[in-house]
Amino acid sequence: MSQSAKPKSAEPQLPEDNIPESIARRRMIKAFGWFALASAVPFGVYEWVKNSVGAQGIKRPLRNVLNVNEAIARTYFSDTHLIPTFPVEAAAKQARINGYDGIKSPIPEGWKLQIDRANATPLLLTVDDVKALPKHEIVYEFKCIEGWSQVQHWAGARLSDFMEKYKLGTHSGNVPNPDNTNDLFKYVGLETPDKEYYVGIDIESALHPQTLLAYELNGQPITAPHGAPLRLIIPVKYGVKNLKRIGRMFFADTRPRDFWAERGYDYYVGL
Repeated sequence: MSQSAKPKSAEPQLPEDNIPESIARRRMIKAFGWFALASAVPFGVYEWVKNSVGAQGIKRPLRNVLNVNEAIARTYFSDTHLIPTFPVEAAAKQARINGYDGIKSPIPEGWKLQIDRANATPLLLTVDDVKALPKHEIVYEFKCIEGWSQVQHWAGARLSDFMEKYKLGTHSGNVPNPDNTNDLFKYVGLETPDKEYYVGIDIESALHPQTLLAYELNGQPITAPHGAPLRLIIPVKYGVKNLKRIGRMFFADTRPRDFWAERGYDYYVGL
């Protein structure tokens, strides 16, 4: 096509150092317009989120994102999916402590684990009651939500064995059957004796074969900073769910309170 046949609205293709001022000005205005539009979109989203109603410690749109992440994670969760384990020699000699919330006061004298049951009196159990169950050990990479991790060696009874022994976690009061989901409560609630720290765990993760009621660390009774006399070790979750010094356990179909979820963290925090 000859130059005379070009549309009248087409701009002439001139060298960059020879562009007429009027064309350069239009291009600059157009560029600033696109830049302003691109800038306005994230700013508008930010303003929308900032002005949204709160939900469990954060703005509702952000909480909704976390809930979507949970829904996706639940689709691939399986009790046959095991967290990788290591030989005992790989475990740290000095296990790192992940927080002191709920254990700042001394261990209560005469500590007992209280299990609340629907339509029944609470159970009050000792560490020896837990130790009477088969002992299981696990050496795995404990992961803290703050970003650090460490290979640690824990031992205790499987929570699933504990629930089977005492017929916990079901509406019927029968032994829990993972295949009979209609009979299972949806959540397990746990809290420290002083009620200063508390978590909610989905029942599937509670019944996972690697979830322990732990009473030993590196072959020795766990110490107070690590959650003595009994704590939860749940390798399919980040450290914030691994509640120390369990004082009370209960089962519910609605989400129990969760310390860090109330402060804006993910409720599920699965690995």
